[in-house]
Amino acid sequence: MTLLRNFKRLFHKFLRQPGYAFGVGFKRLRASFYYNFGNGKSSYPEAITFFLTYKCNLRCKMCGQWGEGGVTKKQGTQHIHEELSFKQIKSIIDDMSRFKPNITLFGGEPLLYPHFLEAAKYIKEKRMHCLVITNGLFLESFAEAIVDSGLDELNISLDGVAKLHDEIRGMPGLFDRIMVGIKKVNYFKALKNKKRPLINLQCTITKHNYKFLEQMLDVAKEAEAVSLTYHNLIFISKEALQRQKKLDDLLVCSSGDWEGFVFDPKIDVDLLYEKIKAIRLQKHSFSVDFYPNFSYSALLEYYNNSDYALKGYSSHCLSPWIAAYVFPDGELRPCLNSSYSFGNLKEHKLMRLWNSSNAMRYRLLLKKSKIFPACIRCTELYRY
Repeated sequence: MTLLRNFKRLFHKFLRQPGYAFGVGFKRLRASFYYNFGNGKSSYPEAITFFLTYKCNLRCKMCGQWGEGGVTKKQGTQHIHEELSFKQIKSIIDDMSRFKPNITLFGGEPLLYPHFLEAAKYIKEKRMHCLVITNGLFLESFAEAIVDSGLDELNISLDGVAKLHDEIRGMPGLFDRIMVGIKKVNYFKALKNKKRPLINLQCTITKHNYKFLEQMLDVAKEAEAVSLTYHNLIFISKEALQRQKKLDDLLVCSSGDWEGFVFDPKIDVDLLYEKIKAIRLQKHSFSVDFYPNFSYSALLEYYNNSDYALKGYSSHCLSPWIAAYVFPDGELRPCLNSSYSFGNLKEHKLMRLWNSSNAMRYRLLLKKSKIFPACIRCTELYRY
């Protein structure tokens, strides 16, 4: 069912980047084979996310890291400032270039990492697809260098028009600065006759903006975006997190980072669904998606049922067979919000850690469980 629910999204991606989309499809089929028959092993990952830095220049209200209930801001200074050197990142990229995963640069705010541009350029020199997720504050300063780097996609987080976006993100004037930056990127693309990076806008649905989602359509048009994706809010109940602790004990790890997502969404689902229907009826020069792509009944369950169970998507998680995260301390993890590690990339090569005993142990327990309690609203669960 996951493929059917994501078909429109995948179709538009194929039209925009056919080679990339075909490669993704092949790797996911191969990973699915390993899920069923690999006994905990997997083919090399399709996607690697570099968590370049914990630091961020915004305090977005809904953020599980730095927001109202965020966990990162509770950490010590040493933890927050920890980062891999560019030499270390370069070594990791050299290793993974043998199997060419798609790479996402993330954070915190990745443009705060001092070697962000060097990393992006080096990834492209190694002929790998590279995407950046950014809050957009520094785009104006980096615009020409980003275009010159060969970056494939620029995913920019926006919540609405100027006043609303600035209130949610906690910085007056932020929206206007982002739009100036986007226009500057588009200017240099045109000047240098380049099609990339593709501009993708990401809008997280929250209690603050769900009544005004249609405003983002004009924003996307002004930004000359190729896509606008509305992301359903990630949140979790205290009860689910408590159930997760039993599995964490088995794995000797912590899912404490999920604590930043324990809150009541406070969203009127009927009103939200009316907004979704109205937006879907309109036609635009860019693709518009809701992710996860829920039916009305599934949307009701998602937002209103603390014991929510998946509807319309696969009942198991494939992500640790397909994707991995590189953290600022060098740990290679299967999950963004769990401390479980396959090992440290400062000490071992990724190709060795990917099918290590730690990795196989995690995958086998996940396959037995199908889904861990904390993962029920994780975006990765709905992707594969």
